[in-house]
Amino acid sequence: MLLTLIAFLVILSVLVLIHEAGHYFVAKKFGIKVEEFGFGLPLTKALYSFKHGETMYSIYPALIGGFVKLYGEDEAGSGRVAVKDASDLHHATDVHRAFFSRSIGQRAAVVIAGVVMNTLLAVAIYYVFMFVSGFKTELPLIGSFHFFAVNQKVQTDIIVSDVEKNSPAEAAKVSPFSKITSLNGKPVGTLEQFTDEVKKDAGHPIRLSWQDLQTGKVSTATITPRMHPPRNQGSLGVGIFTAQTVILSYDTPMQRLFSGFTHPANLMAYNFDVLGSLIGVSVKEKNVQPLSQSVSGPVGIYSLVGTIVHIPNAKERILETLNLVGLLSISLAFFNVLPIPGLDGGRLFFILMEAVTRKKLNPKIEGYANAIGMAILIGLILLITVKDILQLGH
Repeated sequence: MLLTLIAFLVILSVLVLIHEAGHYFVAKKFGIKVEEFGFGLPLTKALYSFKHGETMYSIYPALIGGFVKLYGEDEAGSGRVAVKDASDLHHATDVHRAFFSRSIGQRAAVVIAGVVMNTLLAVAIYYVFMFVSGFKTELPLIGSFHFFAVNQKVQTDIIVSDVEKNSPAEAAKVSPFSKITSLNGKPVGTLEQFTDEVKKDAGHPIRLSWQDLQTGKVSTATITPRMHPPRNQGSLGVGIFTAQTVILSYDTPMQRLFSGFTHPANLMAYNFDVLGSLIGVSVKEKNVQPLSQSVSGPVGIYSLVGTIVHIPNAKERILETLNLVGLLSISLAFFNVLPIPGLDGGRLFFILMEAVTRKKLNPKIEGYANAIGMAILIGLILLITVKDILQLGH
């Protein structure tokens, strides 16, 4: 648990600090005053803080986010210029360093910098991921999706869903959610071919190989299928189903040259395609469960990190860690750029509206919108966290 917690906090810290560093350094570049650089959500008093120069650096207990408070940013984010009313604004000696006093271009650059940093981090991580993996990777395929700028091959796998007690499979220590890789030293064919072969060899020993999908461990054992198994158990005593896997190979020099960009783009496009399918299923069945099960919060990510750190194969562990951090980083970038109040995309939307209308939005309206948006986002995080806890309990 300690190793999982450390890995989880390191991953989260990297993602948050890289994002906020984008805002911080671009603001500093333009001479905008940065009042505070905070790690964690400021829901309570800071655990630790210190001031260096004009900026306060703080760590808050809720380690699931971060922020950069800019001087004169807005009503929601504080950082307000210390004047009694608008008529006194010109008396503030450092008003030229306030965020609101800067040009539309500079404000937009500061707001979008976090998204850019997360995108660049994802690109860098996936270049390393591709190099370590030999520019080849596999993904479970849901539905039909065509990935771009990469060679792809779809294969059908036989997956063990459950193992019956006192069965030959249990005696051989076959684990649920394993992929059957070979039968008697030969590649597994279709589901029908596999079941026919096992039935034909009932009463005789066979060599079965399988790969645990959680740990990546490959095991082989000699198993004797039962001639007269209990009802609904089968000769081996396993429940099985088929699943499709897509093998992505970046083979040509051009494919490899741009793989750091194209692979995360492929992943995001594929995830949204799957998400769209799940939304369709939820609407059709009038049940939010198919959609909710596909969304995870901090607790779900923590659980996934725990699974990854226990993968015995070092190379596989490294690849899964890189993939997780890269996917989280590109997802964070995409989510943050959405025009939702309280996020970078919401702030950018208000700035672009000002550019179009040539008129500043009432700061109180923008402040309230950002405050409400942030409250809704925190509420969603709490709901997803409760769902993840309940799901782990089962």
